[in-house]
Amino acid sequence: MPITAQHVHETLNAYFDKYPEDRAELAELDRVLSETGDGIASRKEFRGHVTAGAVLLRPDGRVLTIEHRALSRWLLPGGHVEDEDDTLVQAALRELAEETGIDAASVTLATPLPLHVDPHPIPANPAKGEPDHQHFDFRFLFRTTADAFELQTEEVSAASWQFADMLTAEPLRGRVLAAAE
Repeated sequence: MPITAQHVHETLNAYFDKYPEDRAELAELDRVLSETGDGIASRKEFRGHVTAGAVLLRPDGRVLTIEHRALSRWLLPGGHVEDEDDTLVQAALRELAEETGIDAASVTLATPLPLHVDPHPIPANPAKGEPDHQHFDFRFLFRTTADAFELQTEEVSAASWQFADMLTAEPLRGRVLAAAE
């Protein structure tokens, strides 16, 4: 069953209970969610749609980052939700496994709440017929002792374990550092 607006709404409300200071930054997500309903999970909804990401943390305090081929940027593993995803957590775990080859059995979900929800613009992609649009990336914290990966080279050109203090975006950086302690 595809991810529903109700699931996104419930996840967002639980997130706001823990991180009320993020409510203003996510006002656009609230607006788009109310306008699009279940369309919020469709990559064809160009007012904005949800995506899911994984913050994969090792015991030594390092986080897995990937170099996204199309965007030419270092990012956390993640991507669009699919119809077979029942939850945002499931989508994040699927994307992690797809992009890095890290087996889902070798990671543990730290908490069912997102560690961070990141709204960010995505540039137009004429080859895919996509105008510029907004992603609302629900990022979940996973833990692992694994260190090997096998990249999905269609989307990912490189991967690296980086110390959490190398993350630059707040509040994600602070939350990952706190989780690493």
